[in-house]
Amino acid sequence: MGYQLDVIMTKSSTEFITPLTIQSLSHRRVHLDVMAEPDAALINHIALAKEADLFLVAPASANTIGKLANGIADDLLSTVALALLPETPKFIAPAMNTYMYQNPIVQKNLTTLKEVGYQEIEPREALLACGDYGRGALANVSEIVHLIHTALKE
Repeated sequence: MGYQLDVIMTKSSTEFITPLTIQSLSHRRVHLDVMAEPDAALINHIALAKEADLFLVAPASANTIGKLANGIADDLLSTVALALLPETPKFIAPAMNTYMYQNPIVQKNLTTLKEVGYQEIEPREALLACGDYGRGALANVSEIVHLIHTALKE
């Protein structure tokens, strides 16, 4: 498809998979730290936001959803999200325990994000990492790719 992918990892995400693994798969630098400025002529989070043709948070934890919905900018991902151009398509793909996903606070935060232009890629029902079965597993990658491809063609 010819897309260029910039990956921003939160501190928590690095507990699940290493930045080196993502870098090896994407063949691109992985962005981790809001204070890291690899190019002295650019403010990294502003440059990443301006360069983005599309913004996807996948998987999106309850914590990240809450931060984005409430304008909390305390890491690279959340600062890039706040600096996105208004016309940038924004997607969020939640992945968490069923009860967390169903929690009224998480649902309120998702509603807030939808009101400001995010599209939710809803989680699917499956056996979850915690052993529960229910809605909370990350949407199928093929569905995510299809939605992104469609959005970029528009």
